[in-house]
Amino acid sequence: MCGIVGVVSHQPVNQLLYDALLLLQHRGQDAAGIATSHSSMFSMHKANGLVRDVFRTRNMRSLMGNSGIGHCRYPTAGSSSEEEAQPFYVNAPFGITLAHNGNLTNWEQLKKEMFKNDRRHINTDSDSEVLLNVLAHEIQKATTGYSIDPDTIFQAVTVLNRRVQGGYAAVAQIAGVGLLGFRDPFGIRPLCLGINETEQGVEYLIASESVALDGMGFRFVRDIAPGEAVFIDADNKLHSRICADNPSLNPCVFEFVYLARPDSVIDGASVYNTRLKMGEYLADKIRREGLADDIDVVMPIPDSSRPAAIQLALRLGKEYREGFIKNRYIGRTFIMPGQGLRRKSVRQKLNAIGDEFKGKNVLLVDDSIVRGTTSREIVQMARDSGAKKVIFASAAPPVLYPNVYGIDMPTRDELIAHGRTTEEVCREITADALVYQDLIDLKKAIADVNPALKNFEASCFDGIYVTGDVSPEYLDRIEHARHNPKEKGAEDAARTQLNLNAATTEG
Repeated sequence: MCGIVGVVSHQPVNQLLYDALLLLQHRGQDAAGIATSHSSMFSMHKANGLVRDVFRTRNMRSLMGNSGIGHCRYPTAGSSSEEEAQPFYVNAPFGITLAHNGNLTNWEQLKKEMFKNDRRHINTDSDSEVLLNVLAHEIQKATTGYSIDPDTIFQAVTVLNRRVQGGYAAVAQIAGVGLLGFRDPFGIRPLCLGINETEQGVEYLIASESVALDGMGFRFVRDIAPGEAVFIDADNKLHSRICADNPSLNPCVFEFVYLARPDSVIDGASVYNTRLKMGEYLADKIRREGLADDIDVVMPIPDSSRPAAIQLALRLGKEYREGFIKNRYIGRTFIMPGQGLRRKSVRQKLNAIGDEFKGKNVLLVDDSIVRGTTSREIVQMARDSGAKKVIFASAAPPVLYPNVYGIDMPTRDELIAHGRTTEEVCREITADALVYQDLIDLKKAIADVNPALKNFEASCFDGIYVTGDVSPEYLDRIEHARHNPKEKGAEDAARTQLNLNAATTEG
């Protein structure tokens, strides 16, 4: 999960990119970077940290130009080293910078191909650098002479989509040529286009979420389609083309559950409205299971579960209260590296209002339960504050499998619901009762808001990987490598196996 943005303007874009990244900060808190283009030259600054900490006045002054791209990172492949902060840059052909959101499932195999066949050196363990070099190589192959046109770029993206596996959305600048944005053929990771009509002419903004467009005063035009590439040339003309053989829209359901801001619209569905619908379906299940009469008050675990909790309380006719106050200066526990840090951070991140719990049967609503560490701590906090009974509800189904398309889900043995029944998970988090959303209802909640959405990427809930190249053996090897990082070559073998599986499927 990362945030990406690309802009073409008639004014300097450094401040615009900075402000857009602030609006996308929730998508990545590990590192941030901006690259701008001026007179066919690039200026770049990137480093580990939050957007507000990475950029100083001197950095902003050096980022000259009327077009550029930006990135905020949450690492899913590679490491957290500063060298892997984005955007990445290659000097040939023309000079290209790229920022990427997602994960390439066959990046290790591609990295080997880059070295052996394409004679390109990859300097990090980032799949984003691999994606950039695949793009650069295909543009170089497709280019004749010293100039490049949109047809050439779209031809290169078409070949890229055939070579690359996984979920990805990217923005790239080609020096002196223009700005490119493209989305994977399955439409897993989000990407949208906006315009701003000024006296000097039209300006364009491409971003991971529509909230970045709204906040910058750009009018939302549409989502980038699966397998589509859009290109704004040096004359500020917009070109677009579907660059995939059989594209299909399969948006990631976890974007709607947790990742995206509620004020965003993804693939025609308001995130806020989908979360309200999740609350309605969850309320109906609580009533079916005979738990409604046992509830005195409904409380959200701030912040992403709040819309679902509000609508759930309304549908059940129960009192809604805020029982936990969130310290907004503590990072997301979901993306903290290690159980010890997660346990410690929960109490720093959330504080209970004791009077709201005393002597009450409390229904706590969270967006999801992943490892269960946070849920267990929150249940204990409610009990410590005097709750008579604690019922826990998840707006998402049980998380049973890793996500390999850009969300750094834990391995299966770290997922509390993997291999456990709902009753066993309930005991693990020490709640009096536990209710999970049904997957069919989660999908309905999104489709109710946009009936055009028929298919979804929901692998973390159902184990079905829409790209067709992820096998149980691959997951086994990846997890083994994660648990045994010193065993060199284990993950390479897994990636190679995945590539062979993909070749077999295509054949």
